[in-house]
Amino acid sequence: MKRNIQVLLLLFLGVGLLHICLLTDLYLRYVRAGLRPALIASGVLLIALGAVSAARDGFPFDRPRANGTHGHGHHHGHGHAGGPKVAWLLYVPALTILFLAPPALGSYTAARGDAEAPKAPAPGDTLFPALPSGEVVAMSLNDFSARAVWDTGGTLKGHTVRLTGFVTPGRHGTWYVSRLVISCCAADARVRKVRVHGAAAPPADAWVTVTGTWHPTGKVGTDDASPALDATAVRRVPVPKDPYNDVTRP
Repeated sequence: MKRNIQVLLLLFLGVGLLHICLLTDLYLRYVRAGLRPALIASGVLLIALGAVSAARDGFPFDRPRANGTHGHGHHHGHGHAGGPKVAWLLYVPALTILFLAPPALGSYTAARGDAEAPKAPAPGDTLFPALPSGEVVAMSLNDFSARAVWDTGGTLKGHTVRLTGFVTPGRHGTWYVSRLVISCCAADARVRKVRVHGAAAPPADAWVTVTGTWHPTGKVGTDDASPALDATAVRRVPVPKDPYNDVTRP
């Protein structure tokens, strides 16, 4: 690869990282919020490496080298055109981050991955705490799923809950309110899905708040149980800044 392509690639990648971390919240589409300092440091390092290389080689790299050749690597008028043409493709991801950031993972990923219910509580662990009575309870999909599958005490019974996530179509007209939960980055995303009964499906990937009551499915306390909800209301909501942060919403 020619030196000018290498250096410009470093600069574009560094600027792209700093753009999505410092000027926008786009980095939250790909990694946890706690990794922002590391991304900023990486962007600064890439720009510094590019700047040092440019200063050392003499931008735009047409300065003759000690062996009598030029920076573009021609010998006796003959070049190697094949390599640089392929190398230009490396600009695609760098420019994509800078000008057209890909969206966060959504229904395509959720529909093709098996929903992972939270792990069963270990023997002796504290029982699920009671939910407040007389009000709609905002819950994370993780908390609701854990109770729907493992809570043999039935704390969901008689309560109206509110869940927020994106729409994932299922088979035969079914649909789910979903979340993708990450430990580090989008590559390790785990699926949380709650099947919604009694309401027409909004468009795929639309973010919604679903209000309803627990729909028992399977034997609670076993792997046969699955989280489901009888919906009384479905409301479209804006896409959150951090789509992987499965927290309760008021």
